[in-house]
Amino acid sequence: MTVAVAAVDLGATSGRVMVGQVGPDTLELRQVGRFSNGPVRTPDGLHWNLQELYAHVLDGLRSATRWDESIRSIGIDSWAVDYALLRGGRVLGEPFHYRDERTAHGVELVHADEPFSLLYARNGLQFLPFNTLYQLAVEREAGMLAVADRLLLVPDLMAYYLTGATVAEATNASTTGLLDVSTKEWDGELMDRLRLRRGLFPRIVQPGERVGTVLPHVAEVTGLGGDTPVVAVGSHDTASAVVATPMTEPGGAYISCGTWGLVGVETESPVLSDAAREANFTNEGGVDGRTRFLHNVMGLWILSESIREWERDGEKVDLERLLAEAAAVPGEVDVFDANDEAFMAPGDMPARVAAWLGSRGFRIPATRAETARCIIESLAQAFADAVHDAAALSAQDVTRIHITGGGSLNELLCQRTADRAGLPVMAGPVEATAIGNVLIQGRALGAVSGSLESLRDLVARTFKPRVFTPKGL
Repeated sequence: MTVAVAAVDLGATSGRVMVGQVGPDTLELRQVGRFSNGPVRTPDGLHWNLQELYAHVLDGLRSATRWDESIRSIGIDSWAVDYALLRGGRVLGEPFHYRDERTAHGVELVHADEPFSLLYARNGLQFLPFNTLYQLAVEREAGMLAVADRLLLVPDLMAYYLTGATVAEATNASTTGLLDVSTKEWDGELMDRLRLRRGLFPRIVQPGERVGTVLPHVAEVTGLGGDTPVVAVGSHDTASAVVATPMTEPGGAYISCGTWGLVGVETESPVLSDAAREANFTNEGGVDGRTRFLHNVMGLWILSESIREWERDGEKVDLERLLAEAAAVPGEVDVFDANDEAFMAPGDMPARVAAWLGSRGFRIPATRAETARCIIESLAQAFADAVHDAAALSAQDVTRIHITGGGSLNELLCQRTADRAGLPVMAGPVEATAIGNVLIQGRALGAVSGSLESLRDLVARTFKPRVFTPKGL
C-alpha cells in the first residue's frame, strides 16, 4: 500500500508544504508550497507573525490537495522552544522570537530558583538562554501567565488551528526544559519551584498518535476530506530530520544543518554526566523513545546573516559564486568560535566576525570571499569538535558523519567538516525533516512498518548520499 500525506515543515527562516508518497518501496516528495518566515520587531521586542504563517500553511495544504486529492493525513514540524499563550482558545498577542533580548533576564530569574547543575539533572538540556523555561520566567514576572490558561508550542499551535485539539508533542516538549528527562512527562515539581501553573501545559502525545481531524472550515478552505487527521510526528524539526538520517548501522553521527547545526549521536538513554553538562550537551527526545544527544552550533545563520548585511545596499549576492570564491581563497584562514553568543542576535555579522578575530589578534578577512571562507572553516571546526565530543561523552565509536538539510548542499562545508573531523561525511538527504515527517505519518497509517532502522533503510535506498572523504589539512 502506498499513501499520500502532507508534511508541513516550518523553519526559522522559511516554511514549506510537501506532498509525500510513502510505501514499502516508495518514498517520494514534491514541494507544493514554500514561503518565507522571519521575525518582526515591534516596540516591545522581536516576534513571530504566526497568523501569517498559518495562512501560508492553509495555502500550502490547498495546493497539496490540488496536486493529490487522496491526502490521508497531515504532519507538522517546526523549530523548537517558542510558544503561544492562549486564554479561552484565543492567542494572547504574537509569540516572541527566541532571539529576543528578554531571555537574558529569564536566565537570572530561573537560576535564582534552580541552579543550572540541578536543572541539568532534571531535564538533561544544555544551557541555551532562550529555552522555554527562561522565556516563561519573563512572562511570569510580566503577569502574562496569570492571564493565560494554555501554552502551545509552535507546531502544536498549528495543529490546534487545524483541529481545535490542544496537545504537546513529546519531542518538542523535551526542548522546553520542563520535561523530566527520565520519565518523559511534565515535571510538575519543577513547575512549582519556578511558579509556573501546571494547568498551562496540555497532555503529551507521542509521534504517530492521532491529534484530531481537520475542522469543517479547514476542510472547506483546503479541499481536504472532513475526516483527514493531523498525526503527531517528531514535531521538533531535528527529531524528524534524525528519523530520516540514513544511519542504518552503528557508528553514525548526525549534523542536521540549516539555520542551526545540531550535532550529535542517537542514544537509547540520556547521558547526564558532569562531563556532558560541562561540555554543554543536551538530551532531547527522539522518536520511538530514543534520545538525541547533541550540541547546538550556530549553523548557517552566521552566513545567511552576513549575506543579508551585504545585500542591504541592494546588490544581490550569488551564493554559489560566493562559495566558489571562498573555496578558492589561498592558504588557511583563522577561525572563530561559532558557539560564541556574540553571533546569536540578528545584525551585522561580518563586523562581528571581524571584531571577534581582531580582539584576539587574529587576521581579519579582507574580502567577502575571505569572510565566507572564515565562516565555513569555523563551522566545520565546531562541527568536528562536537562530533568528537559526542562520541567520547556517549562512549560511542563514531566512524562517519551524516549531514542533512540545506548544509548538505554546501560542498565546501561538507568537505572541510570531513577534513577537520578526519571522518567521511555522507551528505543528504536535503529534505530530511520533511522525509522524517512523512515516514512517521506513513507508519501511523500502516503504509510502512518497523523500527527507525527499517525506515532509514528505505531512505538510504531512495536518496543516495554524496560521500566526502577526508583530506589532510
